[in-house]
Amino acid sequence: MPRTMSVSDSILIRVAPSTAYAELSDPTAMGRWSPENRGARILGEHRTAHVGMVFEGRNKRGPFRWTTRCTVTAADPGMRFAFRVHAIGMRRPRLPGSIALWEYRFEAVDGFTRITETWTDNRRAWPDFLANAFDRIATRGHTFAEFQRGNIRTTLERLKAALEQDGSEGVDRLGNEPRRG
Repeated sequence: MPRTMSVSDSILIRVAPSTAYAELSDPTAMGRWSPENRGARILGEHRTAHVGMVFEGRNKRGPFRWTTRCTVTAADPGMRFAFRVHAIGMRRPRLPGSIALWEYRFEAVDGFTRITETWTDNRRAWPDFLANAFDRIATRGHTFAEFQRGNIRTTLERLKAALEQDGSEGVDRLGNEPRRG
């Protein structure tokens, strides 16, 4: 059975696209929302997201921990943030290879921002049977597409809760008074 190479999901959050972008384009903050990521270390001096920025992401799934090396491929404030994962290892990302592409799109919709998170499997050189066998071991019975679908939903729901909570007192992050009644 051919594997699913990409999955995505969307959520509406009551913040401006620029606010959502600012949060999601900071790899050091991703651990606040992701069920696996534990944050990142940006390599180099320039800390603001930009195409070519490299960071190392720390990850944990059950008892397993690993580090990935990632490079930002899109940094369009308020519109799109993306990065490719191209190395992996336990403490240091020493094993190079095409692993995945993560993308976040931001769209203003009637006072909300629709955030769409997409994961794309870049292990195209792997035969499907090998990828499926590896995936089921690494995810305890799922393909990476199934597993990432759940991770994306969890990330988006946690992000929504955090950003809308930040704006729930007084005036929301769009500058609107809270609804009463």
